[in-house]
Amino acid sequence: MCIVIVVTVTRKVRRYSGGVYDLGLHVVWCPKYRRRVLGGRVAVRLRELIEAKAAERGWEIIALEVMPDHVHLFVKHEPKASASYVANQFKGFTSRVLRSEFPHLKSQMPTLWSSSFFVASVGAVGADTVEKYINTQWERPWTKKQKEESERAPRV
Repeated sequence: MCIVIVVTVTRKVRRYSGGVYDLGLHVVWCPKYRRRVLGGRVAVRLRELIEAKAAERGWEIIALEVMPDHVHLFVKHEPKASASYVANQFKGFTSRVLRSEFPHLKSQMPTLWSSSFFVASVGAVGADTVEKYINTQWERPWTKKQKEESERAPRV
């Protein structure tokens, strides 16, 4: 006796002249020296800038979480953009704008972002898993205290 289980996965694919694709990246980057400077108005503005850059490039943000000392982003992009290109587009644009709008970021650190980043293609674990992981960042025991502290911190 043989039992066959068929699992269907619904994927949202995009098309372009050369083919069909569904590419997603989990990108994580940190401020220089992992300083906890991404709170209050800075966090709100950073989120706006990331969304603006994604819209400009035609990329789709699936999940985004700004933590006090790092950023998690799950983004879908076109096949011509490499993983490092996607990460550096967000980092470069947001650094330039945030440092011009918030002078304390310029005076506290030589650069806003660390030169490194983490990037993983989403496929091995599934998009739903990555999205859930990013969306539940504040539920981690060690981050609940950080969230409370960042919400109490004075707005700069």
